Amino acid sequence: MKKLLIIVCLLVPYLALAQEDDTKDWATKGIRIREVSVFGNRPMKEIGAQETKFDTIALKENIALSMADVLTFNSAIFVKSYGRATLSTVAFRGTSPSHTQVSWNGMKLNNPMLGMTDFSMIPSYFIDDASLLHGTSSVNETGGGMGGAVKLSTKPAQSDGFGVQYIQGLGSFRTFDEFLRLTYGDESWQISTRAVFSTSPNDFEYRNHDKKENIYDEDMNIIGQYYPTERNRSGSFRDFHLLQEAYYNTGRGDRFGLNGWYINSNRELPMLTTDYGNATDFDNRQREETFRGILSWDHLGEQWKVATKAGYIHTWMAYDYKRDVGNGTMAHMTRSRSKIDTFYGQAEGEYYIGSDWLFTANLAVHQHIVQSEDKNIIRQDGNKAIVGYRKGRAELSGVLSAKWRPTDRFGISATLREEMYGTEWTPLIPALFIDGVLSERGNITAKASLSRNYRFPTLNDLYFLPGGNPDLKKESGWTYDAGLSFAAGREGSYSLSGSASWFESYIHDWILWLPTVKGFFSPKNIKDVHAYGIEAKANLSVALTPEWHLSIDGNYSWTPSINEGEPTSEADRSVGKQLPYIPRHSANLTGRISWRSWSFLYKWCYYSERFTMSSNDFTLTGKLPKYFMSNITLEKALSFSWADISLKGTINNLFDEEYLSVLSRPMPGINFEFFIGITPKWGKKK
Repeated sequence: MKKLLIIVCLLVPYLALAQEDDTKDWATKGIRIREVSVFGNRPMKEIGAQETKFDTIALKENIALSMADVLTFNSAIFVKSYGRATLSTVAFRGTSPSHTQVSWNGMKLNNPMLGMTDFSMIPSYFIDDASLLHGTSSVNETGGGMGGAVKLSTKPAQSDGFGVQYIQGLGSFRTFDEFLRLTYGDESWQISTRAVFSTSPNDFEYRNHDKKENIYDEDMNIIGQYYPTERNRSGSFRDFHLLQEAYYNTGRGDRFGLNGWYINSNRELPMLTTDYGNATDFDNRQREETFRGILSWDHLGEQWKVATKAGYIHTWMAYDYKRDVGNGTMAHMTRSRSKIDTFYGQAEGEYYIGSDWLFTANLAVHQHIVQSEDKNIIRQDGNKAIVGYRKGRAELSGVLSAKWRPTDRFGISATLREEMYGTEWTPLIPALFIDGVLSERGNITAKASLSRNYRFPTLNDLYFLPGGNPDLKKESGWTYDAGLSFAAGREGSYSLSGSASWFESYIHDWILWLPTVKGFFSPKNIKDVHAYGIEAKANLSVALTPEWHLSIDGNYSWTPSINEGEPTSEADRSVGKQLPYIPRHSANLTGRISWRSWSFLYKWCYYSERFTMSSNDFTLTGKLPKYFMSNITLEKALSFSWADISLKGTINNLFDEEYLSVLSRPMPGINFEFFIGITPKWGKKK
């Protein structure tokens, strides 16, 4: 990759000779703010839906960001992160990570073994469209989203001829990030290749509040104590992502698509703040190779649309834990291997009757084949045994919906979904959505929805050895929400929009892994959970002058998530308490101000305290304190006849906050990143 940067720099002077003068010097004249038109009607597909759509600027802010970072600073859901390039999951509306369904171009990404998705493994630069479907709204997309769904997709590049973009990033802790995109497009074809490579020893310094060092006087009496400064140990990573896309448009309403995404990851698992051993005595490592591929066909008519997709996912994961047995020899303590193959198919259709009715149908199937083994279990005879499971499960999901808008100010939608996991079917899953414009002045719109939902146990819940419980019941629950939204503005001057909603959900037979008398954990249907709260968001964009532009986005959520089940024993103190690792309050704010080709970005997020135990004990390790996070970025765009160049500098954790997202997992203090991007113009006329 570094050689490629040198080659590009050498070619640039020669390419410049072939370019024509740029008659539109936007770097000097500035960029006009995009005009915003506000309409009172929501699209038919979005009747009553609570949806958060992410701006392209947030997704493409810098190549070092994963979708975990985007969600942290641009939504009100809690992202539970173990640090960069380590596991990052979400708590959506007070639920667990497995209650959030994630799709990419329609295909589910949730791991069938664990039920959750690691958002640190999704580069934001690979995503062109991203949105959150809150609570009930997820039923329109998929089942099982008791908290909601995250919808990710890619789009054709819309390029004309050949295009190249290269970005080099350099950050603290010897972190390197590189991004390359090659595109080609004409009237029929759109072809794109994207690659991201990131590597770092990730050995940042932090103050360890889980340890204390003594201060002695000359007589070896203890006269004080302090928290030592340590380095993050065994936290290096090397991630490579390659995304290949090709789209063919026949010009007669048909489009064919191919998407292929390859991942190769090698990550160490950092040592805990409570570990006293030497880092060279351990090797705690996770490796992954994943391929995701989708073939698609879309046909668009005047009043109808049909589409089909076929896909395949192959994932190989390895977890190795080695330690020095005392003679310099590293011996395997754990040697886990998992292989997942998923076959995917989907067919969907839409049909409009005039401008008042929209009918949709969707049928999707996922066939999972899983092989999970621990190859380092020692039997009583001293030999190694392979322990694990090999299982397959088909998941079928079908949905029908009818949407009716009898007037410009009122709409109603009804949805019926049916799901099958293995040989077990859910009852019908109904959902009802209503919205109406209360006032055309300010486009004040009221929305409400109600749905039932189910989530089946994961394959690990059922079959993991030791501890799997094949007698688990599926989780079930009801969710409803209601809210108001508004949008106002003056074209070319400002736009202001916002929304606030109340949500409430009841989840029965919540699955929880609990310790057993046999010395291992096992899952049980143990809890009834009542999650409720408020979600609010607002956006303001202002053209201060023809050259100065300001935008501000904010999100806030209040999310009590209470265990209302029966005590499991006399010592159980979890009933009536907040679920672990779910903050009651979370908020974020993003402000951007630009002048001509300069822009300044400020990002801020806040999480209230999180309990680490279901009893909500206020012990030293029973809770994690609240924290604030601030990042700033300064960017300069340069335009030449031969290329566009961007220079960007970022300061993360601006105020050097000492914080933890997960107990005993260190997080970095203030750190820096610098990016340079080059987009040659390849002889195009401007």
